[in-house]
Amino acid sequence: MRVSFCQALLAGAIALNLLILYYVSRAQQQMMEKRREQHGKASKKGSGGAAAGLVGVKAAGGVEARGPRVTVLVREFEDFENYVGEVARSFLRQRPDLPFLAVADAPPYPPLALPEGARLLPLVPAPDQPPQAHRPEFHVQTEFVLLVPDGVELEHGRQVERLIRELEGEGGGAVRMVASPVLSRAAVQCLQLRVSLREWTASYRPGATGSSGSVCAALHGDAVLLLRSEDLFNLSTPLARPLFNSLFVQTALRGWRVKLLEGPCFATSRRPLFSSAHNQWKAESGQKEATAKLMRAFGIKHLVQYDGKEQWFGCSKETPRCFGTVRDDTPDYLYLERWTPPCCLRALRETAKYVISILESSSVRYWLEGGTLLGAARHQDIIPWDYDVDLGIYLEDVPNCDYLKNLDAGSLVDANGYVWERAVEGDFYRVQYSEVNHLHVDLWPFYARNGVMTKDTWTEHKQDVEFPEHFLQPLVPMPFAGITAYGPNNHRAFLELKFGEGVVENPQYPNPAKKRLDKGRQ
Repeated sequence: MRVSFCQALLAGAIALNLLILYYVSRAQQQMMEKRREQHGKASKKGSGGAAAGLVGVKAAGGVEARGPRVTVLVREFEDFENYVGEVARSFLRQRPDLPFLAVADAPPYPPLALPEGARLLPLVPAPDQPPQAHRPEFHVQTEFVLLVPDGVELEHGRQVERLIRELEGEGGGAVRMVASPVLSRAAVQCLQLRVSLREWTASYRPGATGSSGSVCAALHGDAVLLLRSEDLFNLSTPLARPLFNSLFVQTALRGWRVKLLEGPCFATSRRPLFSSAHNQWKAESGQKEATAKLMRAFGIKHLVQYDGKEQWFGCSKETPRCFGTVRDDTPDYLYLERWTPPCCLRALRETAKYVISILESSSVRYWLEGGTLLGAARHQDIIPWDYDVDLGIYLEDVPNCDYLKNLDAGSLVDANGYVWERAVEGDFYRVQYSEVNHLHVDLWPFYARNGVMTKDTWTEHKQDVEFPEHFLQPLVPMPFAGITAYGPNNHRAFLELKFGEGVVENPQYPNPAKKRLDKGRQ
């Protein structure tokens, strides 16, 4: 067998790449071993005989070496006012063997005044530093990480050991974290948390509070939290702020739980944490901005707090909708294994209710059409992955509505900001949520001819077909999106005429050839 020049060149390139990968991997391994060795020497020098919290490691020759099991890490603090230096001194006074790490997005200003033995780690990359310089997993060489809020003090070392024993006692089950409350702060609340990335939502609700050993999905309030370093750094964004919001969204998706202990409690001499109302306002404003940034990064557009308050991080009347032009009846979010963003569903409901009220007050006969009728039949609402609302109307009733009868020339923005227009795609009408946000309701005008409802222009949608007028005589009320709307008098037969037999019981995406619904994930 003869080997061509191109084949030989390709084989040589592959061999060279494998050689480079080998030496890079070996260099990284040597670097990690050197760092562990240096860290072990430093820990041994500062151990001071504190045996609790140390783990035995067999060194060469069978001699047992000892090193710290926990790294104390402070992440939640503000540049303009904080007590990180006091926190570090408190922990290092009681436990000088424990590594102490303050983590910030960028070097704080004013600079932190940290005692000897405490280190600052900025997460922002520096062009003159290696990549591991700003990655916390390279700076934590202990089995556990203790996440400590700003202002907390360590009164005695046994507090840390109790948390370790509690976590080890869980045996690696669903409980992957243990937490202890901070005294003199707001009481820590145990919460349950449901995160649905498919629905772009996260919903908190109260859990069992105040009882020793409560198992929670999330916490609200100040607490010291212990977890394994391996677990922390296996999260996609382990130290994003706000820390608890970020942490518990990610752990809830993995089915992990946190055990909230009644004791030991940690103390703080800083109450309130900020010395002025202005700094308190700055901290709260920064927290809101960080929460919005985090939720958008996670793709969460609707957040329901434990007290029932809602926060929205998606589109509104003042912003464009959350998805682009729909191609092949398949919006982009379906390819991400997600459904219609909840802010879009909210806008579609608002627009549909508004349009229906205008039609009813104008004596325009209408009915739920196509996929919108299908959603009403299945869910009494919009289909969870739909991106518009369709209504049929009688063409002869169009002159009854002031918003429709004059649309031959341009569009009309009404007093509530909705945009009424004749669609450019065909002979039908469209009502948009706003001039900026183009979520919309389509109005399809039909007229009767020899007992059949027809129209002059048609689309390529399979449901856009003629049908007997008897389905509309009479129109019947049916629940839809929180109101009572009108639909055909035999909606099942109407839908099967348009979509095929069994369509109500067998949901599917609009264009299965492009993207099919995974029935197992409904």
